[in-house]
Amino acid sequence: MSAHTLDYGKKARQFDTTDFQDAQVKRIIKKLSDIERAALSSQELEEYNNLLSNMETKYSVAEVCRANKTCHPLDPDLQAIMAESRDYDELLFAWKGWRDAAGKVIRQDYKRYVELANKAATLNGHSDNGAFWRSLYETPTFEQDLEALWKELEPLYHNVHAYVRRALYKKYGAERVNLKGPIPAHLLGNMWAQTWSGIMDLVIPFPGATQVDATPAMVAQKWDAHRMFKESEKFFTSLGLMEMPPEFWAKSMLEKPSDRKVVCHASAWDFYNRKDFRIKQCTVITMDDLITVHHEMGHVQYFLQYKDQPVSFRDGANPGFHEAIGDVLALSVSTPKHLQSIGLNLSCDINFLMSMALDKIAFLPFGYLMDQWRWKVFDGRIPPTEYNKEWWNLRMKYQGLCPPVVRTEEDFDPGAKFHIPANVPYVRYFVSFVIQFQFHKALCEAARHTGPLHTCDIYQSKEAGKLLGDVMKLGFSKPWPEAMAMITNQTKMSALPLMEYFQPLITWLEKENAKNGDVLGWPEYDWKPFVTSNAESKVDFLGMSLDSAAAVAGQWILLVVGLVLLIATVLLAYKYRKSKKPEKSISTLELKSTS
Repeated sequence: MSAHTLDYGKKARQFDTTDFQDAQVKRIIKKLSDIERAALSSQELEEYNNLLSNMETKYSVAEVCRANKTCHPLDPDLQAIMAESRDYDELLFAWKGWRDAAGKVIRQDYKRYVELANKAATLNGHSDNGAFWRSLYETPTFEQDLEALWKELEPLYHNVHAYVRRALYKKYGAERVNLKGPIPAHLLGNMWAQTWSGIMDLVIPFPGATQVDATPAMVAQKWDAHRMFKESEKFFTSLGLMEMPPEFWAKSMLEKPSDRKVVCHASAWDFYNRKDFRIKQCTVITMDDLITVHHEMGHVQYFLQYKDQPVSFRDGANPGFHEAIGDVLALSVSTPKHLQSIGLNLSCDINFLMSMALDKIAFLPFGYLMDQWRWKVFDGRIPPTEYNKEWWNLRMKYQGLCPPVVRTEEDFDPGAKFHIPANVPYVRYFVSFVIQFQFHKALCEAARHTGPLHTCDIYQSKEAGKLLGDVMKLGFSKPWPEAMAMITNQTKMSALPLMEYFQPLITWLEKENAKNGDVLGWPEYDWKPFVTSNAESKVDFLGMSLDSAAAVAGQWILLVVGLVLLIATVLLAYKYRKSKKPEKSISTLELKSTS
């Protein structure tokens, strides 16, 4: 935080705003008064910043290496393995290797980071850092509201989970997937099992029906990253929203550079000078990345819309709003108009909704539990000695997932997810995945859409664009319920539009799971998958990191060498004793003759 911002924060704290009449002034002073990490002493602030830098650097340079010295970075290598491989042990190699390389190495740093983050929060008047993060939503009942939303959505997730579990059971067998237990976390097409779209080929309801995936067409037409971002910009401008400024195209990193290592996690940046906005993304030419492009462009569109607000108000109405904007448009992008032109039949409809559910529904418990874990770490309910244990307890409770191999407190699996070392709150994504469907429904009504909600495409609707733009222009200047009401005519988060969007799939899943006799949930929660001996993993052997086969060979070699040395020692001892016997006899004779 710059010195002048710290200075303004200290000055803002001198005001008692109790009798202030101007709500905007009160809101600015309140925002300025929370100086976050800058409340720490200069020495502690430097330590805090170094910890964050070190953790993010360790994450960005982490690689997983094979016995033949071939090393794989997360992007694109390990991500591709998790999405494309159907080899159980290969998936395990990537999954475990990434957690060894990127997770456990930051455990001690994270413990100290928690201490300093909590100290900064208390200096700003919060009970702990988790309380500070929740305060950004300006809702006293925020935790209870989230739990109520999750309880509404949990039955839908359980139906998706049961259906996917059966498909994985058919693929991998009973030793590796239990129809009444949790799913091994490495089988779901994603390094963190946060979205499951990578295994659509295994779970597709109607394999012979039309599928919606633009990837082959994009590749055939030789699209590049620039084209993908231009197409996204075109969608925004079709709604009457703003073009990207020249600085965006000149200064953004839209592809992975070949001359240096970077954190490939996609992100959008506001440099607070009203013209310099950028995106950093290692774009790959796929449908999934086209959706990510729209998500990040949504952030930049938000930056552009509120750029003329005071600096304190240049932010989303709440963190979830910022995440939702691009995703709202992606809901239309994911529903090409040609679906209707080919006479959208039931099987095609269900295939499309399943692909969306693997992204949107599968994500919900992960989006919820990430900060459930951190909030409990910050307030002390999870001590450092139980970081990993409680992480997996939450993943079991909410996601119905288990680790494919034994985990201990030597591991630090939360740290293998970017947002943990990068200090990025995560519940915003859970909020976003709920409210984006509220926004989508309202924008579709503004666009005069008729028909099921999941078929709506707001492309070229100036009415929908104006509704969205007016809310974005507010930035953080109004409490988020007021901004919500401007779009949806209601002030609370609701799961109903999401349920409406997926209703055809919900009906189909309930019938399909009942027909198969599938159990919802994971009553056999303590089940563990069988681990084959040939799963490629690293073992510490005499200070060297070897695969298990090499380590076993090394042990045998040491055993043989030890036996040889033992035999040699015995032989030498025997020869030595034998050589000494004549000398002893002569000495005895000499003694006898002398006497």
